[in-house]
Amino acid sequence: MKTKSELFIRDLGDGLILRRASVEDADALADINSRMHSDDGPDKPSLGIAEWIRDLVAKPHPTLNAGDFTLVEEAATGKIVSTLCLIPQTWTYDGIEFGVGRPELVCTLPEFRRRGLVRLQMEEVHKWSAERGHLAQVITGIPNYYRQFGYDMALNFSGRRGGFEPHVPRLKEGETEPFNIRPAGEGDVDFILQLYEAAEKNRSISCKRTPEIIRYEICGKSPMNINRYEKMVIEDVAGERVGFFEHSIELWYGGVACVYFALVEGTSWLAVSPSVVRYLWKKGAGYAERESIPRTSFGFNLGEQHPVYEVLDDKLPAVRKPYAFFVRVPDMPTFLNHIRPALEKRLAGSVAVGYSGEMKIGFYASGFRMVFENGRITRIEPLEYSSYSEVDANFPDLTFLHLLFGHRSVDELRHAFVDCYIQNNTARVLLNALFPKYHSAVAPIS
Repeated sequence: MKTKSELFIRDLGDGLILRRASVEDADALADINSRMHSDDGPDKPSLGIAEWIRDLVAKPHPTLNAGDFTLVEEAATGKIVSTLCLIPQTWTYDGIEFGVGRPELVCTLPEFRRRGLVRLQMEEVHKWSAERGHLAQVITGIPNYYRQFGYDMALNFSGRRGGFEPHVPRLKEGETEPFNIRPAGEGDVDFILQLYEAAEKNRSISCKRTPEIIRYEICGKSPMNINRYEKMVIEDVAGERVGFFEHSIELWYGGVACVYFALVEGTSWLAVSPSVVRYLWKKGAGYAERESIPRTSFGFNLGEQHPVYEVLDDKLPAVRKPYAFFVRVPDMPTFLNHIRPALEKRLAGSVAVGYSGEMKIGFYASGFRMVFENGRITRIEPLEYSSYSEVDANFPDLTFLHLLFGHRSVDELRHAFVDCYIQNNTARVLLNALFPKYHSAVAPIS
């Protein structure tokens, strides 16, 4: 057990200190966050947030420990007035792994706001993230806020399609449910991981999971943790496992939501999906009774595209467009050099295959230069310039992140930001080849 002096980071003045958290801070951290993050106001703390905090701080977690929390406290009273944490994880970019730091649970008591306490903590966890070799940071949060810390909303987050009671597929008279759905257990860890990895191979941006992470998600989280989802295994009539899905542990938009859904290759989505809908609808009735609120819908929070949307198209009339992750890439040339094999593969499959030359990309002050030889990228290096005409394309502020993570196409960015300025046709072709738009639905570690 570390003492407070060992956890100490620095004195902030005005009677406040910044330090790392310890296991002993679990209840105090749960208290402030459950009140500050409550949708019903600080007088009605969120049990789900409190349980999430206690799981992160006081229980074994596959990537985080209590010391990955920062907190600001009054030196005289020991009262916590502001918090933040960093959840380390590994993501992939077209299969290439890269480290990601996920800042979360950012809060400050009202009377201590506008003192720069969040900024100080963000600077600290950004430093930790860099020390661990993370090439990017991502965070979910309220609109606009995290742009002040170098983030932009440049990667799809969630996205939903749902239906209502008339859209629930009915079994014919005398027909029995063709698939059995049961809770996942420890014996399903390898099966779920293999199925998850197979499904994620088709995604440009993905979060890597390990057996330890899957096991934690099944067995390690408290029942009411707001970031716990029920993992369910789907079996056919012979008892063979053919898929799994995850669903919310409370009603969202009036119903239970499926947040991940994967099937064994060769299994029919058309056959399985109606059984999953019937399960979600029935489960929603139980939650509605427990929470004393009406159940009105069922839903699939699976991003913009998913096979279940295709097979249940007319039964999912309610559409909610994706929100977005805030993304930060502190060193663009380093990140691009890391994913160079993925970029070369994209180039090889494009109309610019075998290209030789260079491309200069600017951010209206700094930027980067890429050198190509016969379709190989031989150099990616920082670039400084004085006039927008010196480079092949310009992207203001952090708009290039939208291209990098497949969130928007070149034409979409040019439509929204007229100063996303492409100087020549070669640059347009190369940018479209290297950074095409992709539909993403990343499930981060929490």
